[in-house]
Order: sequence, then structure tokens, then C-alpha cells
Amino acid sequence: MAKKLVPPQATIRRLSIYLRYINGLDGDGVKVISSHDLARRLALNPAQVRKDLAYFGEFGKRGVGYSVKKLREHLVKILGLQTMRKVAIVGAGGRLGTALALYTGFEKRNFKVCALFDKDPTVIGNDVEGIGKIMSIDTLPGMVKEKGIEILVLTIPASAIKEIYDLVMLSGVKAVLNFAPFKMLSTESVAVHNVDLTTELESLSYHLSLSESGFPILEE
Repeated sequence: MAKKLVPPQATIRRLSIYLRYINGLDGDGVKVISSHDLARRLALNPAQVRKDLAYFGEFGKRGVGYSVKKLREHLVKILGLQTMRKVAIVGAGGRLGTALALYTGFEKRNFKVCALFDKDPTVIGNDVEGIGKIMSIDTLPGMVKEKGIEILVLTIPASAIKEIYDLVMLSGVKAVLNFAPFKMLSTESVAVHNVDLTTELESLSYHLSLSESGFPILEE
């Protein structure tokens, strides 16, 4: 039996881009789209689009293209978005944590922020509209179990990671999105994605430099 290839993380990120675009097409009543048209509208290579989707099966017909409705259903299933994913924010009293807590777009993509945590006694107990009160980080394990929280978003300073690392990794969550400027590693039971805002800005600076040199800026 052939071993199934594991898609690279860059492919998974592009699947999210495809889904956002396909959602728009579905809303506009478009029935079919080719890999060429999908790639052109997203500034990608058609071969890359076909390769990305081929990791998960054959969804289109040669010479015809992809059914927009069926491709959307496949992408939702691949990305595990059939059911609402419950999310909690650690560091909810800070500026980034507060901004994420108040963002209303998560539920449209089947992510629900259902709990907020912090260790600062001056913000614990503060009420955030639509979610509830900011709770002490010490209550994290119990609330993960009670509310069925699957994903933690960390918006804390790097200096706080060591202090709460074991609490977070042993809390029962299955995934962590880490905005702290400190790289956390995944374990067998917890998937970790690190978001380094400085690195992202440096990448944008690179693309701006290309543009200033006369090269086009391509969407990833």
C-alpha cells in the first residue's frame, strides 16, 4: 500500500486562501472554475493549485474544471471546519489579546472564542462583551475540560512563556497559536503554530524591495 504524502504547511495555508475565494464564487452563483482561472485570480501557478489539491484526491475533471460547490465542501472537510472549534485567549487583557477577543470574524469561519485568561489581577474579572469575564490563568485546565476548548491563542510576552508552558501544554488543549516572540515546539498531543510578527513584516519588506526594483509583488 502506497504511503500517503503529507502536504507541506504552505499547501495548508493555500487551502485556506482557496476556500476564501471559493466562498465568494459560491455566493456569486459561479458553478465551475478551472485550476487556471483559480490560479490566475490568486496570482499563483496552475500547476501549484493542481498539486495542492492532488494531495487530497481528485476533485476536478480534465478540460472541465472544479465544481465550486463540491470543491468548497472538500476544502471545508479537509480543514476540519464542519464543526465549530472552541478557542480561548491567554493574555486577553493585553492590546493584542483584547483586539482578538473583540474580532467578530472568527465565528464566520467556525471558530468561537469562548474563554479569556490572564494573570494580571488588574484585568481578571473584567467583562468582555459577548464572551464573559477574563479569568485567572490558574483556572485554565478546569475550563478547558468544562468548555471543551481545543485551541489556545497566546498573546503574552516571551518572558511569561516559561512560567505557563507546562500549564498550557498539560491543560488538555489540542492546539496552540503562539503570538509570543518565543518559539514553542509541537508535541505528540499538542500542535503548535508560532506567529512571529517581526518575521512577517520582514517578509513584506522583502516584497516591497522587489517592487522597488521593478519586480511584481505576487500573492502567496
